[in-house]
Order: sequence, then C-alpha cells, then structure tokens
Amino acid sequence: MQIICDKCQKKIRVPDDKIPKDKTVYLNCPSCKRRIEVNQKTIVQDNQSKSQQSRDLWTLQEITSESYDAAEKPFDFIEEEGKTAIVCVLEPKIRQIVISALEQMDYQHKVAENARDALKQMRYHTFDLVVVNEKFECRDITFNSVLTFLQHLPMSTRRNIYAVLLSRQFRTMDNMEAFHQSVNLIINLQNLEHFQKILNRGMVDNEDFYRMYKSTAKKIMGL
Repeated sequence: MQIICDKCQKKIRVPDDKIPKDKTVYLNCPSCKRRIEVNQKTIVQDNQSKSQQSRDLWTLQEITSESYDAAEKPFDFIEEEGKTAIVCVLEPKIRQIVISALEQMDYQHKVAENARDALKQMRYHTFDLVVVNEKFECRDITFNSVLTFLQHLPMSTRRNIYAVLLSRQFRTMDNMEAFHQSVNLIINLQNLEHFQKILNRGMVDNEDFYRMYKSTAKKIMGL
C-alpha cells in the first residue's frame, strides 16, 4: 500500500502483509519525521483512493476522446468579449472568496461542479484563467484531472491560459514548484485573503515575461 504523509505529502510504500490485523502500528515519515498511524482502515482508504484515481483517469480519457458527445458544448454563458475564468474548487468558503475576487476583476466565471464538468468546459472553451484546488476531486495532486489536462495542451493553446493552483503544501508564488506543477502561479490557502492582490502581481510578472520572450523571439527570427 502507499501512505501519504498529511504534513509533507511524502509517499511511503508499505507492504500490506506487514500491517498486523486488528492492530495499529506507527511509523515516522522519512522526510518530516511526522508520526503516521497505519492500520487496516488505512489499507481500505488506500484502496478507495486507488479506485477514485482510476475513475479520475477514466474521466479524463472519456472527455478528451473523439467519442465524446459534442452536443454538450457549454457555450451558454460565454460572450464574445471579456475575460473568462473557470473555478475548480469544491470547498464553499474557498470557492466564494475566489469568485468574489474574480467578479471584482470583471471576469465572466464558470464554476465546475466536478472534474468531468471542468474538463467538458475546458475542452470546448479556452479560458483566460483557470483556478484549481490541488485536491479537486482527488486525494493526490498527481491525479488531479484538471492539471493533467493542462499539461497535455498544445503550447500554442496553453500559453493563452493563466493557471492558478490553490495549495496547502506549496508556498505562495513558488516559481520553481509552479513550473514543476505546470501552472503559472501557486497561492497557498493561508494567503487566500490576499487572492486578488497576489493574482494581479502574478499576472503582471507573466505579462513582463512574455513581453521579453516575444521581443527576443522577434530578434532571433529577424523580424
């Protein structure tokens, strides 16, 4: 079985036969030394997590397959002009803070009710902004369907999307981790009250980067 440390998200492999029946054992996380409780209940939760991860991967394949029903194209709220955003957050309080900030920034926004809904929306519309919680319908960020979808987009499309990851484990504006997770910006949930301010700062930095990128590209190409 695989155990994930709640504190640092370190993944630890433990053989199922090493867990005594009807007993609880403890082990220390090799990274942060946190004491982790392991028992038969943990094994059941791990199996449930694997089942959920399989469903998440199946959802991604279903939505992105050619057999998907195009009649479900979600264009009911999109206007020809204006900035658009999709919010992939299940927790009501966190979701409301994000929505309030987006409304103040004049974004037309769509709230994804689940992973399937998010992928359906994103397949048929290129949103200017994507805000996704690291555990949006998944236990492990590795199986986050929205992040996986973004990672597989053509660069010409992905470049036009500003992706924000809401996280409990990563630091706000950690550029190296943002690059690793294939997003533009990370906002730690402890800093959520400053969501709009941090987002504005990140977008300004992004615009400056691409202004320099485009200028350099023109010089290299002799344009």
